[in-house]
Amino acid sequence: MAEDLSISTSTSKARQYEALLPQIVALIAGEPDIIANLGNICAALKQQFNWFWVGFYLVKNDKLVLGPFQGPVACTRIAKGRGVCGTAWQDAKTIIVPDVDAFPGHIACNSSSRSEIVVPLFYNNSVIGVLDVDSEHLQYFDDTDAKYLNQVVGLINFNA
Repeated sequence: MAEDLSISTSTSKARQYEALLPQIVALIAGEPDIIANLGNICAALKQQFNWFWVGFYLVKNDKLVLGPFQGPVACTRIAKGRGVCGTAWQDAKTIIVPDVDAFPGHIACNSSSRSEIVVPLFYNNSVIGVLDVDSEHLQYFDDTDAKYLNQVVGLINFNA
């Protein structure tokens, strides 16, 4: 298990992700506990990109329930189809929101959040959770984030 990350912010966003991905692989390699791995993935992403909030919501009893995260306190339960997270779950697709105030039904867990990206987690072709990332800056996330965050969630082994 890797215990220290090599963080570089002097390169492009794509190169930062490319440097971080193998470190996440090493970080979660050999650890069978999914919660531990989700926690370390959150910490690695937060440390590399210094986002306002990064975390996972997991499907439990027809709700998204707050899982491991880094950042200020968050909403605990989200209904399917509600807010960005619930919509990403319902539609089973990544959603990039340049301005959360313009997203119909946005759930304001923290008023400092200005833009957001949500990536669904799949297991056996079903959405079992989402990775939610918030920035305090407008129009912060783009297709580069979508591409690499989908790769990050693809590293998670739900069979362990």
